[in-house]
Amino acid sequence: MTPNPRSTWDRRIERAAELEKEIPSAAEPLRFYQTIACFQREIFRSATARAALLSQMMPLLTLVERTGPAPLAQAATDLCRNPAAWQSLLDGAPTEPAHAFFSRVLRQPRAEYAAAHSDIALNETRTTCPFCAERPVAAVFRPEGEGGKRHLLCSLCFTEWEFRRLLCPNCGEEDRDQLPVYRAEELPHIRVEACDSCRHYIKAVDLTVNGLAVPEVDELAAVPMDLWAAEKDYEKITCNLLGF
Repeated sequence: MTPNPRSTWDRRIERAAELEKEIPSAAEPLRFYQTIACFQREIFRSATARAALLSQMMPLLTLVERTGPAPLAQAATDLCRNPAAWQSLLDGAPTEPAHAFFSRVLRQPRAEYAAAHSDIALNETRTTCPFCAERPVAAVFRPEGEGGKRHLLCSLCFTEWEFRRLLCPNCGEEDRDQLPVYRAEELPHIRVEACDSCRHYIKAVDLTVNGLAVPEVDELAAVPMDLWAAEKDYEKITCNLLGF
């Protein structure tokens, strides 16, 4: 069943506001995310109208100029002066982090809408999204029976698909000894699932520990865990919307 768009997006925004108070170290990015999520919610709601995403670029740039962190605000100013570059941001896969941000903000809600209205096989173990072929941004444990079943969460359309517990989503390593898990006391429902074979990691949001978590938002809030993983020379499989 397709999720109600109002409840889905409103819950993300509400969760970001909750975590902003609970995790001071992530307060600034979570405040900014709330602004961006409100903007994306309107794109999702208008998806049936097939309005051109290009028409949303200037409103987004103006919003980020006003509310975004300094590097993104400067990038928004630069792009405002160069409208010829806008279409290429939507058509390709920008490597410049700021450009990738603007592209994903606009494309993500439309991709999520399309995925929610498609028939997708979600029970296949694969390392890329079964709908849009993007890499996963997080793992999610959802309650099942006495424990939890592991899923992967797409970095673009937020589709979740089943994935084996003891398997690296990057290189396919299966040896338990090569797949360490790291936890932080302040975030008991989130953990770093690393791979010592390929030196990549993914964060996992465990809904069996905290049923109020919203995976795509709680993953954003766990910035300290990304910083810790980077210090240990692990590389994230895919960065989230805010570049962490």
